[in-house]
Amino acid sequence: MLDFPTWKKAWLWAITLIAALAALPSIFAASGYDWPQTLPDPEVNLGLDLAGGSHILLEAEPEQVAAQRLENMEESVRSLMANAEPRIRIGDVATNNGNLSFLLDDSSDLDRAREDLMPLVNGTGLIREWDLTVVDGQRVVLTPTQDGLETAVSQAMESATEVVRKRIDALGTREPTIIRQGDTRIVVQVPGLQDPDQLKDLLGQTAKLEFKLVDQNALPSNVAAGIAPPGSQIFPYVEDSPFAGTSLAVRRLGGIRGDNLTGASAGVSPQNNENVVNIQFDTQGGAKFAKLTTENVNRPFAIILDGEILSAPNINEPILGGGAQISGSFTAESANQLAISLRSGALPVDLTVIEERTVGPDLGADSIRKGLLALMIGSIAVIVLMIASYGRFGVYSTIALFFNVLMILGIMAVLNTTLTLPGIAGFVLTIGAAVDANVLINERIREERKRGRRVIAAVENGYKEASRAIYDANITNFIAGVLLFLFGSGPIRGFAVVLVVGLFTSVFTAVILTRMWVAGWLRKSRPNDLNI
Repeated sequence: MLDFPTWKKAWLWAITLIAALAALPSIFAASGYDWPQTLPDPEVNLGLDLAGGSHILLEAEPEQVAAQRLENMEESVRSLMANAEPRIRIGDVATNNGNLSFLLDDSSDLDRAREDLMPLVNGTGLIREWDLTVVDGQRVVLTPTQDGLETAVSQAMESATEVVRKRIDALGTREPTIIRQGDTRIVVQVPGLQDPDQLKDLLGQTAKLEFKLVDQNALPSNVAAGIAPPGSQIFPYVEDSPFAGTSLAVRRLGGIRGDNLTGASAGVSPQNNENVVNIQFDTQGGAKFAKLTTENVNRPFAIILDGEILSAPNINEPILGGGAQISGSFTAESANQLAISLRSGALPVDLTVIEERTVGPDLGADSIRKGLLALMIGSIAVIVLMIASYGRFGVYSTIALFFNVLMILGIMAVLNTTLTLPGIAGFVLTIGAAVDANVLINERIREERKRGRRVIAAVENGYKEASRAIYDANITNFIAGVLLFLFGSGPIRGFAVVLVVGLFTSVFTAVILTRMWVAGWLRKSRPNDLNI
């Protein structure tokens, strides 16, 4: 137990010093000094409550998911019936009260239509997504199931959460907190971001991009009155467009969505020096775009973003290669923001800001000061008590405590974790827990000496017997910390991170390091008694 060869000492000191040195960039930053740029600079990220920043609560509308599913089903039904061999002829597809229905021209096609629709009705999972019924032997009615709708909403929210995460990461912020709350809400916390309007603009933009053919048969008077021809729908121009205040009728089906985008970047058009967004489709999207433009040369098509027309250029020639350019009176900032949104993907559902809070950096600085004051007072009290109670062994405990704090900071910096105000509370708690281990060891050594054991035997048995209780206690604390991290959120997870990291460093410094130092002192001094 007290045998420490040279290689083992070197290994333990290397671990201790490397972890402690990793804490220095964070200490320099907190003190207002610049860390040398030529050296590695892992830093502990400060949470929203310490660094300030923005807190936003977003809410989605499940009705949009239901409407989108209905539209997708309509397009799939039309495609399936048209591509059947032989073709299954149907009348107009109606969507009323959340249901989809269509009339077969020939009732003898019912069995074939039912067979073709089964993969759509059953979906890809274990949940039946649609109910299929037949009315009067010729009308097919598709009704979304409640389980299918709930699954679709859940998937949409998961996708929306991931899109929000990508957009915030593109801002260059570190350690944002993005979690789902309930069935239809997302909590977003971005430390260090003092411009909540920028965040709201970025997250409030659905970035649903569509390319649809303009309905040239629509009468301008009907469009102005909001009356769309059958099979078409009306969209207004964006506010900053030269055609603001007017609308266009576009074909509802047969267009292209921006789901197949692989890239988007802000740029400047060489023809007129306007800010534009250059987009690139994947192979499938590029083929669809090429087909659309090839079949509709000399016809206008509308570029629609979030239900508003950016522009409606004329297709002068087929656009091949999978690339396109979006113009629409952009500024450099708005073009870049749209490019970020398009790269991150479209939100599958609109998100509305229902709660907004901004934490100022002054409040965070005050929290840090008070937390460090509590840490300092607790540390001094523990140090005085340990030295007064255990003498030399108390000094070893104090040095171990110092390295413990540095190692926690260093490991958190290397792991790129976030420190919150509850995390500082976890620091204070960790100090007490670290000293607990030394108290157990020192008291055990006292008992061994009272039983008449020699000095070395008393120290060896003290560390051996106390270590069992220390490991048992820390294992239970570790389980509690992991559960807090897995099932908690925000500040609770910040506390759990410090607690779990602190458990490892506390056992390492309080048990292993102090034992190495005590062993070295015993070997060098050969004392006849212990002042403990």
